[in-house]
Amino acid sequence: MRAVIQRVAKASVTVNGKRISSINGGLMILLGIETEDSQDDIEWLTNKIVNLRIFNDEDGVMNTSLSTTNGDAIVVSQFTLHASTKKGNRPSYIKAARPEIAIPLYESFIESMEDKLGKTIGTGEFGADMKVELLNDGPVTIIIDTKDKE
Repeated sequence: MRAVIQRVAKASVTVNGKRISSINGGLMILLGIETEDSQDDIEWLTNKIVNLRIFNDEDGVMNTSLSTTNGDAIVVSQFTLHASTKKGNRPSYIKAARPEIAIPLYESFIESMEDKLGKTIGTGEFGADMKVELLNDGPVTIIIDTKDKE
Protein backbone atom coordinates (compact mmCIF):
# COMPACT_ATOMS: atom_id res chain seq x y z
CA MET A 1 0.00 0.00 0.00
CA ARG A 2 1.41 3.33 -1.01
CA ALA A 3 0.23 6.79 0.01
CA VAL A 4 1.16 10.24 -1.18
CA ILE A 5 0.28 12.60 1.65
CA GLN A 6 0.04 16.32 1.00
CA ARG A 7 -0.50 18.93 3.69
CA VAL A 8 -3.10 21.26 2.22
CA ALA A 9 -4.62 24.65 2.99
CA LYS A 10 -7.67 23.45 1.03
CA ALA A 11 -8.61 20.59 -1.27
CA SER A 12 -11.58 19.23 -3.18
CA VAL A 13 -12.69 16.37 -5.41
CA THR A 14 -15.16 16.86 -8.26
CA VAL A 15 -16.87 14.11 -10.31
CA ASN A 16 -19.02 14.94 -13.35
CA GLY A 17 -19.03 18.62 -12.44
CA LYS A 18 -20.26 17.97 -8.88
CA ARG A 19 -18.02 18.61 -5.87
CA ILE A 20 -18.18 15.47 -3.73
CA SER A 21 -15.58 16.36 -1.08
CA SER A 22 -13.84 19.48 0.14
CA ILE A 23 -11.74 20.50 3.13
CA ASN A 24 -10.13 23.65 4.49
CA GLY A 25 -6.84 22.52 5.99
CA GLY A 26 -5.56 19.02 6.59
CA LEU A 27 -4.34 16.22 4.36
CA MET A 28 -4.97 15.07 0.81
CA ILE A 29 -4.15 11.36 0.76
CA LEU A 30 -3.69 9.59 -2.58
CA LEU A 31 -3.85 5.85 -1.90
CA GLY A 32 -2.51 3.06 -4.11
CA ILE A 33 -3.44 -0.52 -3.25
CA GLU A 34 -1.57 -3.66 -4.34
CA THR A 35 -2.98 -7.17 -4.58
CA GLU A 36 -1.08 -8.46 -1.53
CA ASP A 37 -2.07 -5.57 0.76
CA SER A 38 -3.97 -6.48 3.91
CA GLN A 39 -5.74 -5.12 6.98
CA ASP A 40 -2.35 -5.06 8.73
CA ASP A 41 -1.11 -2.59 6.08
CA ILE A 42 -4.20 -0.44 6.64
CA GLU A 43 -3.73 -0.32 10.41
CA TRP A 44 -0.03 0.50 10.15
CA LEU A 45 -0.53 3.16 7.47
CA THR A 46 -3.52 4.89 9.06
CA ASN A 47 -1.69 5.03 12.41
CA LYS A 48 1.34 6.50 10.69
CA ILE A 49 -0.70 9.12 8.79
CA VAL A 50 -2.85 10.41 11.68
CA ASN A 51 0.21 10.69 13.95
CA LEU A 52 2.69 12.06 11.40
CA ARG A 53 4.00 15.33 12.83
CA ILE A 54 3.88 17.53 9.74
CA PHE A 55 1.77 20.47 10.97
CA ASN A 56 3.31 23.56 12.50
CA ASP A 57 3.15 24.16 16.23
CA GLU A 58 2.92 27.63 17.81
CA ASP A 59 6.64 28.14 17.09
CA GLY A 60 6.27 27.34 13.38
CA VAL A 61 7.98 23.96 13.73
CA MET A 62 6.48 20.83 12.14
CA ASN A 63 5.69 19.15 15.42
CA THR A 64 1.96 18.40 15.47
CA SER A 65 -0.16 15.76 13.75
CA LEU A 66 -3.52 15.55 12.03
CA SER A 67 -4.98 14.00 15.18
CA THR A 68 -3.74 16.80 17.45
CA THR A 69 -4.69 19.65 15.09
CA ASN A 70 -8.16 18.21 14.47
CA GLY A 71 -7.51 18.67 10.75
CA ASP A 72 -9.57 17.15 7.98
CA ALA A 73 -8.62 14.65 5.29
CA ILE A 74 -9.65 13.46 1.86
CA VAL A 75 -8.69 9.99 0.64
CA VAL A 76 -8.57 9.33 -3.11
CA SER A 77 -7.86 5.89 -4.56
CA GLN A 78 -5.13 6.13 -7.18
CA PHE A 79 -3.95 2.91 -8.82
CA THR A 80 -1.37 4.83 -10.87
CA LEU A 81 0.81 5.10 -7.75
CA HIS A 82 1.89 1.53 -8.53
CA ALA A 83 2.92 2.27 -12.11
CA SER A 84 6.06 0.52 -13.30
CA THR A 85 8.04 2.51 -15.84
CA LYS A 86 11.05 0.19 -16.14
CA LYS A 87 10.27 -0.95 -19.68
CA GLY A 88 9.26 1.30 -22.55
CA ASN A 89 7.22 4.46 -22.24
CA ARG A 90 3.81 3.05 -21.38
CA PRO A 91 3.43 2.46 -17.62
CA SER A 92 2.42 -0.99 -16.44
CA TYR A 93 -0.11 -1.26 -13.61
CA ILE A 94 0.25 -4.99 -13.03
CA LYS A 95 1.00 -4.49 -9.30
CA ALA A 96 -2.15 -2.45 -8.69
CA ALA A 97 -5.00 -4.43 -7.13
CA ARG A 98 -8.09 -5.15 -9.24
CA PRO A 99 -11.32 -3.49 -8.06
CA GLU A 100 -12.67 -6.62 -6.35
CA ILE A 101 -9.64 -6.51 -4.02
CA ALA A 102 -9.00 -2.75 -3.95
CA ILE A 103 -12.51 -1.49 -3.17
CA PRO A 104 -12.95 -3.36 0.15
CA LEU A 105 -9.44 -2.32 1.23
CA TYR A 106 -10.08 1.30 0.21
CA GLU A 107 -13.32 1.33 2.19
CA SER A 108 -11.59 -0.27 5.18
CA PHE A 109 -8.83 2.36 5.00
CA ILE A 110 -11.45 5.13 5.12
CA GLU A 111 -13.20 3.48 8.10
CA SER A 112 -9.89 3.15 9.94
CA MET A 113 -9.06 6.83 9.34
CA GLU A 114 -12.52 7.87 10.56
CA ASP A 115 -12.21 5.70 13.67
CA LYS A 116 -8.81 7.16 14.53
CA LEU A 117 -9.86 10.77 13.90
CA GLY A 118 -13.36 10.45 15.34
CA LYS A 119 -15.00 12.14 12.37
CA THR A 120 -16.07 11.66 8.78
CA ILE A 121 -13.39 12.22 6.16
CA GLY A 122 -13.79 13.16 2.52
CA THR A 123 -13.33 10.66 -0.28
CA GLY A 124 -13.06 10.41 -3.98
CA GLU A 125 -15.23 8.05 -6.03
CA PHE A 126 -13.51 4.75 -6.76
CA GLY A 127 -12.92 4.27 -10.50
CA ALA A 128 -14.38 7.65 -11.48
CA ASP A 129 -12.74 10.34 -13.58
CA MET A 130 -12.05 12.79 -10.76
CA LYS A 131 -10.82 16.34 -10.78
CA VAL A 132 -8.68 16.86 -7.71
CA GLU A 133 -7.79 20.39 -6.66
CA LEU A 134 -5.51 21.30 -3.80
CA LEU A 135 -3.43 24.09 -2.41
CA ASN A 136 -0.34 22.39 -1.04
CA ASP A 137 0.67 24.01 2.24
CA GLY A 138 4.41 24.35 2.66
CA PRO A 139 4.70 22.58 0.30
CA VAL A 140 4.71 19.38 2.31
CA THR A 141 4.44 16.12 0.39
CA ILE A 142 5.40 12.74 1.87
CA ILE A 143 5.34 9.29 0.30
CA ILE A 144 4.82 6.27 2.55
CA ASP A 145 4.89 2.65 1.39
CA THR A 146 3.92 -0.16 3.74
CA LYS A 147 6.54 -2.35 2.06
CA ASP A 148 9.15 -0.09 3.70
CA LYS A 149 7.78 -0.33 7.24
CA GLU A 150 10.41 -2.71 8.54
